[in-house]
Amino acid sequence: MADETNQLRVRLVTPERIFFDHAAVAVELPAKNGYFEVLYGHAPLVAELGAGDVIIHGGEGAESVQRYNVSWGFTEVLGDRVTILASDALKPEEIDVPRANEQLARGHKEWDQAGDSADAYTEALRVISEAEAKIASAAEKH
Repeated sequence: MADETNQLRVRLVTPERIFFDHAAVAVELPAKNGYFEVLYGHAPLVAELGAGDVIIHGGEGAESVQRYNVSWGFTEVLGDRVTILASDALKPEEIDVPRANEQLARGHKEWDQAGDSADAYTEALRVISEAEAKIASAAEKH
C-alpha cells in the first residue's frame, strides 16, 4: 500500500496499547537531540526519542494532524514505514496540566538539591524536560 501511494505506514506503540496504526504523509519525531521529520523514502535509521510531541500528518485524511506527547522511547525508520516504541503516550487533551506543573516544580527542586552529582542533575533535567513538553503539548491542543 505505501509503495503505491507514497505514504508511510506509521505505528505508535506503548506497553499498554497501539495508539496509531495508519498510513500518513509525514511524521515529526522528538529525538534526544532535536526534532526531525520523516517522509516516504527516508533513509533507514534508529533513534532514541526524548520528551516531546510525535506529530503525524495526513493519518486520517489529507489535512489531518494528530499529536501524541511521549516522554521517551525509540523509533525505527525505514523507507516506507515508521515504528515508534514509546514508554507512554498521551493526546494533548489527556494531559493533566496541574500534575505536569507539580512535576516541573519537583524537577526544579531536584535540580537545586543535586549538589555535585552529575546523575542527579541528569535525572532532574529529564523530569523538567518531560514536564515542560507535557505543558507545551497541552497548550497546543486543538
